[in-house]
Amino acid sequence: MRVMIIRHGKVLHDWKKWCTSAEFDEQCALYDKAPIDKASVDTVNDDIQKIYISEFDRALKTAEEIFGEGDFNRTALLNEVPLHSGFDIAIRLPLGVWNFLGRLQWLIGNKRQPEGRKQTSKRAEQFVNMIIKRNEDCAIITHGFFMHTLIRIMKNVGFKVDKERVNYRNGEVILLTRNY
Repeated sequence: MRVMIIRHGKVLHDWKKWCTSAEFDEQCALYDKAPIDKASVDTVNDDIQKIYISEFDRALKTAEEIFGEGDFNRTALLNEVPLHSGFDIAIRLPLGVWNFLGRLQWLIGNKRQPEGRKQTSKRAEQFVNMIIKRNEDCAIITHGFFMHTLIRIMKNVGFKVDKERVNYRNGEVILLTRNY
């Protein structure tokens, strides 16, 4: 079984460098609606027919850029891990602080974040179990932070990964294979 995991194309959004909590949440919402840079997507020379994408427009636009117009399988199981400000404050803090606090809260399962690490892992497990059951080669277009969980779960069930990174490049293709 061959699975290509592709991080969506580069999002054309200029993040504010300093934000209040409300501004950070607004920036996250704007990012989710922003278009992608089509030049940031690798080409794929493969005849894979089954293509799974997240529900975000950036995943759809990436899929269209790579595979052309098609009948893509959209699923919330591949959505990015949602991110909200770590606390409410009217003072501006650096963007990196907001990202760090939000992901730390995700890691420990803090209720301020809409999803914790355990929920993200469950979502990834559901998706992996589904594609294993269907036993077909496929492509997956998803998101950078979620990719780490998805790849970890796939490795746990016997997939081999062609390359591992701390940060996956926008549009980058990661190939995973599994023999039965």
